[in-house]
Amino acid sequence: AFWRSSEVQARRKSRKHIIKSVANNRHREAILSLFGQAALSSHPDKVPEIERAAADIQFKTISKAYEILYDDDKRRLYNSHGMSAFEAGNGQGSGDVDLDDILAQMMGMGLGGGKPSGFGGTRSSKPRKGRDEEQDYSVTLEDLYKGKTVKFSSTKNIICTNCKGSGGKDKVKPKPCASCRGSGFKQNLRSVGPGLVTQETVTCGNCKGKGAVFNLKDRCKKCQGECVNKSRKVLELYIPRGSKEGEKIRLEGEADQVPDQQPGDIIFTLAQRQHDVFRRSGTDLCATFEITLAEALCGFSRVVIKHLDGRGIYMEHPQPPARVLEPGQVIKIPGEGMPQKKSEMKGNLYLIVHVNFPDHNWLELNQAITRLKELLPEPGMPLEADIVDKVEYDETADINGFGVGGEDGGVWEDDAEDEGGAQCQQQ
Repeated sequence: AFWRSSEVQARRKSRKHIIKSVANNRHREAILSLFGQAALSSHPDKVPEIERAAADIQFKTISKAYEILYDDDKRRLYNSHGMSAFEAGNGQGSGDVDLDDILAQMMGMGLGGGKPSGFGGTRSSKPRKGRDEEQDYSVTLEDLYKGKTVKFSSTKNIICTNCKGSGGKDKVKPKPCASCRGSGFKQNLRSVGPGLVTQETVTCGNCKGKGAVFNLKDRCKKCQGECVNKSRKVLELYIPRGSKEGEKIRLEGEADQVPDQQPGDIIFTLAQRQHDVFRRSGTDLCATFEITLAEALCGFSRVVIKHLDGRGIYMEHPQPPARVLEPGQVIKIPGEGMPQKKSEMKGNLYLIVHVNFPDHNWLELNQAITRLKELLPEPGMPLEADIVDKVEYDETADINGFGVGGEDGGVWEDDAEDEGGAQCQQQ
């Protein structure tokens, strides 16, 4: 363990030395020349045909690493953030390159001479990380408000405990794969259109990219040469209170295990279902609450809405001295919005007033109408005009009909209809 820790520290120190040397133009040409030599030696045209698939991948990897080291901006990004600065989605497009490994290989050739440990030789001792598994997880607004812990059973691949991931019996060596001739890759033709095909490099399905397979009698009896076995495990997903739509929750190392790789993560993306009452924006909540015309005019003291945690929100709005509430008026209740993560603070709750007016025939007695007029404020001064027209009206109209009519207020008619209608000219 001490030797491995010392090796990692030495690699980090050497990597910083190379980055600094290139940045200060010390040994710049020599170092970049080494990359050029490595790329040239792994060029697909320089190797036998059966090794071209693997060489093509290696050539592209070295070329991308060369671009990062040569470009000042990319080199600064790498020196500050490592390869995470070049992952997919950051616009750099070099997420497949592990520059740590390639720099370590350059160190073997690099400033002290010697053959690189990677290109065509053994790989770095640093295990690569396996593929992450991503999926959406549907949640309610109540879940995001209160927080939630979910336990679920997950079935995944784990390294076979019998063969330790080799796929074969103890002390038995595999043979080169006959399907890919030991390269781990194959060239396939893929159709891209009518009469058009393109050549692509794919992982060999027989050896799964290893380049070697065990004979049937030499395969591990437990995993049957697959290197992994199925295992069931109970996982726990914790959703903190105040989480938001689109946030990702990562279960590190819980994805499928692959030999010689660090297990990837299971990543859940929160997908909030639409709520019937509340709308959310940041840490604020918004909802509509209904009152009667009598409550709008005379006030009220009651529970106006049921919150996401089941609490009733009680308001006292007596009259007098409270204001008369109007349709569409907004009431803000501080501290009753969504909770903030890792804090006791909350946003605000905004309530939009909706006044339920009585039916049109609720007043049937003239005495009640007269009495109501006496209680309500009198109307303002009436409008005056020199000419007054009394009109008929439709009190059930819909605003959606606004602007539908033509400029003349009616439907356009063609005089040619009397003569048999419009005729289409033959071409």
